Amino acid sequence: VQLVESGGGLVEAGGSLRLSCVASGFTFNDNIIAWFRQAPGKEREGVSCIRPMDGITNYVESAKGRFTVSSDTAKNTVYLQMSTLKPEDTAVYYCASGPYYYCSSNGFRSRDEFDYWGQGTQVTVSS
Repeated sequence: VQLVESGGGLVEAGGSLRLSCVASGFTFNDNIIAWFRQAPGKEREGVSCIRPMDGITNYVESAKGRFTVSSDTAKNTVYLQMSTLKPEDTAVYYCASGPYYYCSSNGFRSRDEFDYWGQGTQVTVSS
């Protein structure tokens, strides 16, 4: 299993970024992709998840209305479109993969339950 994130960078508050997570080594539609982030000195926290097989998504409260997760099954890629970014969104963003039941409209599993992670991509939002 390999997950490769990209798309991070430096952006001003109020700006946008689109992160990508390219997956390989497993059946994309049989699994889910979740996005997590970790700010300096803080624990890694969940952001969003998507189940490519049926498009089910879930977001944590801080991401609702600003972030949109989507998938392209032809490219085995999941995207996280982030808009109206705030300085508190500054973190390393990671994607993780897990079984299809790890993501539902009601929520997604905690970070400790995911075995496969990408290397992360840095997002910095300046004020």
